[in-house]
Amino acid sequence: MTDVTAMTATQIAGLVATGAASAVEVTQAHLDRIAAVDGRINAFLHVDTEGALAAARDIDARRAAGEELGPLAGVPVAVKDVLTTKGVPTTVGSKILEGWHPPYDSTIVERLRAAGTVMLGKTNMDEFAMGSSTEYSAYGPSRNPWDTDRIPGGSGGGSAAALAAYEAPLAIGSDTGGSIRQPGAVTGTVGAKPTYGGTSRYGLVAFSSSLDTPGPCARTVLDAALLHAAIGGHDPRDSTSIPAPVPDVVAAAKLGATGDLSGVRLGIVTEFGGEGAEPGVTAAFNEAVATLTKLGAEIVEVSCPHFRYALPAYYLIAPSECSSNLARFDGVRFGLRVGDDGNRSLEEVMSLTREVGFGPEVKRRIMLGTYALSSGYYDAYYGQAQKVRTLITRDFTAAFERVDALISPTTPFVAFPLGARTSDPYQMYLADLFTIPTNLYGGPGISVPCGLSDGLPVGLQVMAPTLADDRMYRVAAALESAVGTFTPPAL
Repeated sequence: MTDVTAMTATQIAGLVATGAASAVEVTQAHLDRIAAVDGRINAFLHVDTEGALAAARDIDARRAAGEELGPLAGVPVAVKDVLTTKGVPTTVGSKILEGWHPPYDSTIVERLRAAGTVMLGKTNMDEFAMGSSTEYSAYGPSRNPWDTDRIPGGSGGGSAAALAAYEAPLAIGSDTGGSIRQPGAVTGTVGAKPTYGGTSRYGLVAFSSSLDTPGPCARTVLDAALLHAAIGGHDPRDSTSIPAPVPDVVAAAKLGATGDLSGVRLGIVTEFGGEGAEPGVTAAFNEAVATLTKLGAEIVEVSCPHFRYALPAYYLIAPSECSSNLARFDGVRFGLRVGDDGNRSLEEVMSLTREVGFGPEVKRRIMLGTYALSSGYYDAYYGQAQKVRTLITRDFTAAFERVDALISPTTPFVAFPLGARTSDPYQMYLADLFTIPTNLYGGPGISVPCGLSDGLPVGLQVMAPTLADDRMYRVAAALESAVGTFTPPAL
């Protein structure tokens, strides 16, 4: 059998559908690949070998019985460890949930199972999704398959690294400030953040409730669109879920793959021009813009004056919400419990549990958020940041009256060496400079590979209006049709 680990999800699904390969064969091939290379990548925190093979056998039995299966049936998928999985460990990259086996599946996982995908396991991440490099995982950093001395992005670096290392053809991430798109950019893969509320947060361990958005990760735009279609849609268990159908992202990706962008107007954000992107990133982006022009797109400059305030606004809003959400981790109801020797008060046990269970970046953001929400400072910090958020939304609204979508580099720099930014949080936060505005607005964004800089991948970001996720897939697929996909050096 041809090496299925090198195939796209679409190709694998075709093999399974026709019986040219069984779901068990496909799954075993990916489990073997994980066993061979993940010791160097650390993309997975837990590999569910028995569960994956059982799910694959079920798909094969259903196909043999003549049951009509979905377009991703039999395709393996890796799931970021921020989503609950019944009976399978969910740690969120933190010691405070080490050993926790949730009693229920998140909606995203339920829909993955319903679509017939095969869950391989849970991927590594920055603790509680707080980070841009996956170096803040309590279980060690993931590594970039392009250069294992470099970061794979964050917080969902495990999912992106699994894709780039051919350990999985599909993966799920979550995007609060860029945590799907930025890892996609630095690993040469595709990462899409849907419209906020377009994918369910039920069972997603919360970091920042008004920003967190689960979404698809893949090696091609069409694969990402197929995964998006499988997991998206209204969920009555999520109060922020939008009661509207998922835009036809698959049709949009197929349309884009024809390479025709005639009549499409794309805006380049003026304010992103002077933000210190590396020369190689700027060069690759400019080449991609020239390619989009050749495909028929009209390129115009668009001013979004309040985008320059997105980073500071985000780092008040997100930590404020995190300080509230993480209060539930108290060593009493679930997870780690430290110091309960019968001689300590409940308050002492809580304090000791949190001291041991939370890592330094999580503690930093909890303290930032608690301060921003404290009496006398709420209006000056959190309240002002929410006003800036409104202004950023107005910038997007005005821009989309002129253009169909906005484009920018996904991140200002290529994958940096492990340890290069951990001592300087501000330099780490700059990784999300171009992605954060979309989260504050709530619209969709996608990162698609657009070139290389010094042999490392560069991503182009497409940002679209809320509920117009199909637009970003069309543009991304058109660019992909022209520049192709990118393969890292052999591991």
